[in-house]
Amino acid sequence: MVAESSKKWSVLTMNTLAFACNFAVWTMFSIIGIKIKDELGLTDTEFGVLVATPILTGSITRLPLGLLTDRFGGRIVFFIQMLLVAIPTYGLAFATEYWQYVTIGLFVGLAGGSFAIGIAYTSAWFEKERQGTAMGIFGAGNAGAAITNLIAPTIVIAAGWRMVPQVYSISMIVMAILFWLFTYNDPHQQERVRSGTHKSMKDQLAPLKELRVWRFGLYYYFVFGGFVALALWLPKYYVGEYGMDLKTASFITMLFTLPSGLIRAAGGWASDKVGARAVNWWVFWISMACLFFLSYPQTSMIIHGIEGDISFEVGLNVWVFTALVFVVGIAQGFGKASVYRIIHDYYPDNMGSVGGMVGVIGGLGGFTLPIFFGILSDAFNVRSSCFMLMFGLVAVCLIWMNYAILQLKRESDLL
Repeated sequence: MVAESSKKWSVLTMNTLAFACNFAVWTMFSIIGIKIKDELGLTDTEFGVLVATPILTGSITRLPLGLLTDRFGGRIVFFIQMLLVAIPTYGLAFATEYWQYVTIGLFVGLAGGSFAIGIAYTSAWFEKERQGTAMGIFGAGNAGAAITNLIAPTIVIAAGWRMVPQVYSISMIVMAILFWLFTYNDPHQQERVRSGTHKSMKDQLAPLKELRVWRFGLYYYFVFGGFVALALWLPKYYVGEYGMDLKTASFITMLFTLPSGLIRAAGGWASDKVGARAVNWWVFWISMACLFFLSYPQTSMIIHGIEGDISFEVGLNVWVFTALVFVVGIAQGFGKASVYRIIHDYYPDNMGSVGGMVGVIGGLGGFTLPIFFGILSDAFNVRSSCFMLMFGLVAVCLIWMNYAILQLKRESDLL
């Protein structure tokens, strides 16, 4: 008989690997989308819609998948979800028209809903003191975006972009089988089955009436939605701004996606030790400082001097740009963990519904932000406008967080 401690670590390991596999599928348009854009002659706005379409489905399915996980348990829901994702992923290789890519992308997007399943399934296995660490380790599956940055360009070069979804589909089926073999029904679900008691839908959704849930959602819109949006947008940004080829642009994007995904485990640990609110505070300030410099466009200036004109260039070279993006990614990695740690502090018995809803809002960031990036790029003809938008977003997060802290202090003074 397998010990409980072995079971929970086996579940955490398989949860993390399954989430990484799903995340790689979810973000594959960041690579193959560039090839599709060239084939179809798409505008930046059309490209933004293309890469964001899977993110939409992955976002809106998080709440129902979270509720299903609370009701039936993470093991069976995760297994079925992976099998369902594998089917449209394979079919993507045979699409030829823009509407076909967008339509199939909607179904591929179910991969993004895996987060709501995994976070609730992981939470069920660990005690309160280790929630941040456990959820942070699981969240490191975000590094699946880096898997796509590493593997997809290699497949594209070797066999063409249509081989990417075929390889990913087969990998998803293999992952589903391994997941089923090495996971177990969570103890909370087994207790509900034995007792025959399940929360009603009304009780599950009741916390969503609280404004605090939507504030946490805004935080996640930036730290997760912003991460996904930049993971999708950066390869194209490097190609256009710095003249890189697709393979080089994809590999250098890994300096953003891989550390941001892996550092999430450290973010969970830090949230357990110093508090999720303190981690959030530093995440927002550091991000805002970096985004301020990333927002400045490449500029040529001419000063009319006494003895003639003086011209010079103002802007970020590729190494400074990459360093700043790297820091933003690290901050977002910490933030992705701290947001879910603070959710557990307030709603430990509603991780499926509250965690799912916050995941929906964060995922919608990954859907809407690339579209906004494309619209701003087409409208103003300035590539760094995407970072201007991100700067404004994190500023709103900071203002609302500061207001909430002041409200809590006032309430505590009245007691």
